[in-house]
Amino acid sequence: MDRESYHNCCSLVKISRQSYEQFWSSHFVDYIEKDLSYSKFFKKYLLPNHPCMFSRKFTEDWKCRKQWVTEEGKPNFQKLLQQFDETPVPVANCNAKEYNANPKQIIPFKEFIHYWREYIQNGHSSPKGCLYLKDWHMSRDFPEHNVYTTPVFFSSDWLNEYWDTLEVDDYRFVYMGPKGSWTPFHADVFRSYSWSANICGRKKWLLYPPGQEEFLRDSHGNLAYDVTAPEIRDKLQFPHCDEACQPLEIIQEAGEIIFVPSGWHHQVYNLEDTISINHNWLNGCNVDIMWQFLQNELSAVQREIEEWRNTMDSWHQHCQVIMKSCSGIDYGEFASFLKIIADNRMSFLSSCSENNSSNYPRHLSETLATLGLHHAAFDLQRVAHILECMLCNEDFKRLDHSTLSSQPESLLQQIRETMLSTRGQHSLYQE
Repeated sequence: MDRESYHNCCSLVKISRQSYEQFWSSHFVDYIEKDLSYSKFFKKYLLPNHPCMFSRKFTEDWKCRKQWVTEEGKPNFQKLLQQFDETPVPVANCNAKEYNANPKQIIPFKEFIHYWREYIQNGHSSPKGCLYLKDWHMSRDFPEHNVYTTPVFFSSDWLNEYWDTLEVDDYRFVYMGPKGSWTPFHADVFRSYSWSANICGRKKWLLYPPGQEEFLRDSHGNLAYDVTAPEIRDKLQFPHCDEACQPLEIIQEAGEIIFVPSGWHHQVYNLEDTISINHNWLNGCNVDIMWQFLQNELSAVQREIEEWRNTMDSWHQHCQVIMKSCSGIDYGEFASFLKIIADNRMSFLSSCSENNSSNYPRHLSETLATLGLHHAAFDLQRVAHILECMLCNEDFKRLDHSTLSSQPESLLQQIRETMLSTRGQHSLYQE
């Protein structure tokens, strides 16, 4: 990121959430065939929160596109079995509904491949239903495989940076499913961005910009399970369905990568036997959306258990516990998340200023170096902004701050001091 981009993005991030209306009026998605600089992607897609599609050129050198795919462009079951055989994998039944998703079970990989072969032989049908291997942490289970490389456009990934540090989870997934498998209507975890690359096969995406999902709730306030189902048009069940815009429909071909913006609800179909790589990720451009999501989640919990508010001394803490069980994170862990991201960038700026080596993983050091000093400064500014918002938030004030792994006031002061002490470095640096 260059100096002009850094200064511009600091103001653009405040207004970019409203800009999708301008995009929507054109009703198309940009297709990126040629080389694109990170700065242009940052300004044209990340900040404005606009979807786009990258051509197969960006995945042509991936090992998985060569090893996992036959010459005919189909899944190479033999090669896949050689690599994964008895590995336990999560498999969903697309023909069954459990709340607003599909129930999952863990089975050996070879059992799923056996099912998939039979499903194809039977004309893409099976008494077992339509099974879909999804949300498989293949990269975490097989770190030595290195079958793909995260494109630089998606490398500013705070979500996986944080969970890699904890070494307990990640948001990098492999999906494998037969023709007809699909994913119900949803938005991604924490309202993160996502990118999805088709290793083979084709997908159809139905995307709705933020806010449109409110028209696709039933009379009880529940989000639609299938936006293509006939009952969506029943005004008694879905009273506001006529107010929803038509979805952006995108066909994704083999090798292509789709960028799904933050908070865009979507529904996805496999039009052929398909394998894909999917990452959820967020960074300084959409961390404010995550913070708003957490506030909304907490408010929903508070409404649910409002009647016990005056009978429990620890009511606010119980709300945090319930929120974490539902959404996967609470305010305390969000503060820890911000600290790790900030610490890494402060360390990076300091090491560049003093020509010292960093003390965090090599791949992270390389990523920060590739994105540059201005990007690290932008990240710190965004963390500082969210910390300021948190310190003004009444629910956050009510937490027992002694239980936090770090004190937000102290972290905010550290960020300000680092930005001041390294200002000459990142304000004069030119890429």
